[in-house]
Amino acid sequence: MIEPLRISFDVACPAEHAFRVWTSRIGTWWPPDHTVSGRPADVVLQSGVGGRIYERAADGTEHEWGEVTVWQPPARLAYLWYLGRDRADATEVEISFRPQGDSTRVDIEHRGWERVGEQWRDRTRIGWQTLLPHYRKEITHGRWH
Repeated sequence: MIEPLRISFDVACPAEHAFRVWTSRIGTWWPPDHTVSGRPADVVLQSGVGGRIYERAADGTEHEWGEVTVWQPPARLAYLWYLGRDRADATEVEISFRPQGDSTRVDIEHRGWERVGEQWRDRTRIGWQTLLPHYRKEITHGRWH
């Protein structure tokens, strides 16, 4: 078994806002260099179990990234993740949003590396490190009051 990636951090907002920014506002913070097309017109995470995660290019072409498997707003979200790969090689991402006074603890567990190998895990660790600052910036930019 290949050890899951685990990432935890705090954001200065209620859990509802943290969840909403991750889900319905993903297109406002997801960086173009973490996409298939490199310049998507939109990034979409559809709500609810079975919701699609995808990018839509300017010409209307859609690139599948994943599928929502757990939808429990504002506390928990999980999805199959296969951006740039075949769905059969999907890994699993689970995110919890836990209130901590005036802030929220975000816990991410990314698992299922046995399907794609340790090299994908190492590459994805770097991807998370470059992706999450964009999310944190949008948390403070998009006020919830």
